[in-house]
Amino acid sequence: MSDESSEEFEDDHNKLGSVQTEIRLLPWLSHGFGKALLPNGDIYQGMYENGQRHGSGTYRFRNGARYVGDYVQNKKHGQGTFYYPDGSKYEGTWVEDQREGYGVYTYPNGDTYDGEWLQHMRHGQGTYLYKDTGAKYKGTWENGNMNSSGQYIYANHRYEGNFVKNCPQGLGKYVFDIGCEQHGEYLKPDQDQPEETIASDGGPKWSPECITSLSPVVPPAKENEEEQQ
Repeated sequence: MSDESSEEFEDDHNKLGSVQTEIRLLPWLSHGFGKALLPNGDIYQGMYENGQRHGSGTYRFRNGARYVGDYVQNKKHGQGTFYYPDGSKYEGTWVEDQREGYGVYTYPNGDTYDGEWLQHMRHGQGTYLYKDTGAKYKGTWENGNMNSSGQYIYANHRYEGNFVKNCPQGLGKYVFDIGCEQHGEYLKPDQDQPEETIASDGGPKWSPECITSLSPVVPPAKENEEEQQ
């Protein structure tokens, strides 16, 4: 699901509209709490400083979108929640009008992303949960894509390995709840490989190598005891 949107931007910052504030220091500068009807029909209700949205406030867009949270010099900055017209929602940190830092995005179909953001994109460590299947990806994101190391977790097994642009690629393993692991490699179509290992959709194809039992996890204290014996 895409989380890109052009509906997050408020009306021209220099147009205050019809502002009614509880505190006014100068006729052309609004300070304190106020409510403004913007020229395009948007409504802002919250704190002002030197004529700019600054502090906590609520901005209602005429298309039905709504932002509730912190502002710094007219920009969404700090903690805030954005409700989109399609039913999706972002709740988390903002930096100069962009989703950045930690946040949770709920998509219209019920999927969720819980993790780090950079300049409006999923970037860093995060978990994407698919509502319909219950499967989830947990790992590294770069510029909105599953990249680098991660896990795809299903109901009774999971895949651990490397991802490139949302697809598994390279060495990895499937770990099954029944107590075994299947090691192998996801090969790109242009690699030298038998025809039967090429995915029908042209994407990477899993090439299994061996199956092993799960490696037992030995606590550090027990390891030391075994070395001393």
